[in-house]
Amino acid sequence: MTGAAVIDPVALAAELIRCPSVTPDDAGAITVLARALDGLGFTCEEMPFQASGTPDILNLWARFGAGGRHFCFAGHTDVVPVGDENAWIAAPFAGEVRDGFLIGRGAADMKGNIAAFVAATQRHLAANPGFDGSISLLITGDEEGPAVNGTVKMLETLAARGETIDACLVGEPTSAAKLGDTIKIGRRGSLNGYLTVYGTGGHTAYPHLADNPAHRLVQMLHRLTAKPMDQGTEHFEASTLQISTIDIGNPATNVIPTQARACFNIRFNDGWTGESVEEWLRDELAVIGGPHALSVKVSGESFLTPPGVVAELIANAVEEVTGRRPDLTTGGGTSDARFIQRYCPVAEFGLVGQTMHKVDERVPVEDIEALTRIYEGVLARFFAKG
Repeated sequence: MTGAAVIDPVALAAELIRCPSVTPDDAGAITVLARALDGLGFTCEEMPFQASGTPDILNLWARFGAGGRHFCFAGHTDVVPVGDENAWIAAPFAGEVRDGFLIGRGAADMKGNIAAFVAATQRHLAANPGFDGSISLLITGDEEGPAVNGTVKMLETLAARGETIDACLVGEPTSAAKLGDTIKIGRRGSLNGYLTVYGTGGHTAYPHLADNPAHRLVQMLHRLTAKPMDQGTEHFEASTLQISTIDIGNPATNVIPTQARACFNIRFNDGWTGESVEEWLRDELAVIGGPHALSVKVSGESFLTPPGVVAELIANAVEEVTGRRPDLTTGGGTSDARFIQRYCPVAEFGLVGQTMHKVDERVPVEDIEALTRIYEGVLARFFAKG
């Protein structure tokens, strides 16, 4: 790292934003990141993965050091589409700084956080010339997509060759209103349900000659939503079921359909597993009965990293920089932390996420610098324990 140029996290974040890396396209983002890490003495390894029926994904594993305690920063360089480009106040992939804000797709979710990873690591290494631990970045291009050819396969590959991680921080934009107000120590599980109810079609004037599946579908959905699934647990809010679509596809008002379909999503807490949620669904639907089919897809189980492992390191660093003590929560959607928690203690912390996935996604420049200092403090505390 001797002679390496000092990394400005805002400039690096802007350079990453200028790579239009909408899933599954990398658009040069991994190259930009690897170049910055090469200059710090990291060993960078591109990890491309592919699978039938899913897009090819380019990922990056970068590690400094080969022994000692091992701290990993994890994140993703892929972003969601920009929507109506003309509605933005600045070009979404220009990485423009305006009125104290860095504007662009990925500024909050999560190229600003990744840039802070790198700048914080450089500062830690400069302050500790005899550093003998290991710091890594596990970066995927598949978090906003199917999440098949990214973090999961990277972790499997690393484990197969004997690499272990002692603790991990995922740089999701967890802060709710002010930088440092929230750390995620777990996430709810997520299950998608696909329900089809079968009946007998006919004329609406002769319902006794038909069996209307739409009526039974309504009854089934009412049963699933009429009362709460639970009251929440110590660290999790109550589980929720939200109906996302109801489809019959019948253009005629005087015809009873033969099928009626619905899709729904369940976010479940640690009182459930994907298997127990499915069992509950099938039991509830059986009460209504009649011909129907249910298929489910669990995209992630609920998980919890008990307070005091990684979260305490982050909370102390946040308090030192911002003066506020973060709340420890498990709300929101899923993240790749659901995969990482199988291998090591993990928590999520990053910039304010109020504009993520929106038009004019942006973050205050001062927050990126403050986040860099927080991440630097996390590293100092983690390796001081060694």
